[in-house]
Amino acid sequence: MVSGLTILFIIIALIIGVVIGFFGARRYMENYLRNNPPITEEMLRSMMMQMGQKPSNRKLHQMMQMMKVQAKKANK
Repeated sequence: MVSGLTILFIIIALIIGVVIGFFGARRYMENYLRNNPPITEEMLRSMMMQMGQKPSNRKLHQMMQMMKVQAKKANK
């Protein structure tokens, strides 16, 4: 026969597991996106060329830096 205390422990363990899993998955995804950014300089260069602009290395670097700054602001 299952006592009320056993059920309580199971519920508490389940809640703790969900919380730890959420924060673990969040940290994993942040690290993954930091190491593998969704937009690279090459992708940015091709997008600018499609829009009819001639991308210079300086402009590409500036835009990448702006995107990194905005990403840091969004994480705060």
